[in-house]
Amino acid sequence: MTDSVPTASDVPAREWLTLPAVAELLDITISKVHQMIREGALIAVRRDGIRMVPAELVANRTVLKHLPGIVTVLRDSGYNDEEALRWLFTPDDTLPGTPAVALGGDLATEVKRRAQALGF
Repeated sequence: MTDSVPTASDVPAREWLTLPAVAELLDITISKVHQMIREGALIAVRRDGIRMVPAELVANRTVLKHLPGIVTVLRDSGYNDEEALRWLFTPDDTLPGTPAVALGGDLATEVKRRAQALGF
């Protein structure tokens, strides 16, 4: 990822973490966080000029299990990282809250299916 990371002023995440905070939470180096972002294992966007990650994507000191696959599918469907986050955090009445919330539960497969359908 380059410095032209999109902004996330309208992504409705509840809490945001700086990249150093993510590194500390996951007990990894900041370089590893940057690598995870480049490889699509994590999404970071700019908020007020600082690259940040929605805290909901980092649960129990790990990245949500299915997030890397969803990021890949969304990017393959033409979504940039801001659009992907917007999709992940848009409330959906057929899911328990948002796709991001559902990824952490029993509906992860359904979220993947819906993300795959976006490309068609």
